[in-house]
Amino acid sequence: MTDETRRPPVWEVGEDLEARTLPPVTRLQLIKYAGASGDFNPIHTVDEAAEEAGLKGVIAHGMLTLATMGLLFSPYLEHGYVKDFRARFSGMVYVGDVLEVGGRVTGVEETDEGRLYAFDVFSRRGEDDVVATGTVGFLVYGTGAV
Repeated sequence: MTDETRRPPVWEVGEDLEARTLPPVTRLQLIKYAGASGDFNPIHTVDEAAEEAGLKGVIAHGMLTLATMGLLFSPYLEHGYVKDFRARFSGMVYVGDVLEVGGRVTGVEETDEGRLYAFDVFSRRGEDDVVATGTVGFLVYGTGAV
């Protein structure tokens, strides 16, 4: 690790997080997530069940889509943690979909625990096909000038 990567992040209001394009969603990923989460609703793993529900195929778990937005903060976990995370789902994610996740800083405040940043985050398929949006509060330990 370089000295640059060891420094706590300092973001400015209006700054974009570096967007990430994820690998295509796979059926195996959905099966593994079902086992890890305990969500065995067959619309996530069985084509026939998804089709009976009126879907064009199995769909990803909403919470899996939410987790992909959380990946934006993984590089910073040595310096803080996700304090809150709220999301709204606006589309379904199917096997083979390629998602891009990104976000923007919307606020910052000093707290007793450290600097709390607010973010708007998104997950989308292509430029105009947003499947989820949310807000994240990420707390960076310690204090300092904003």
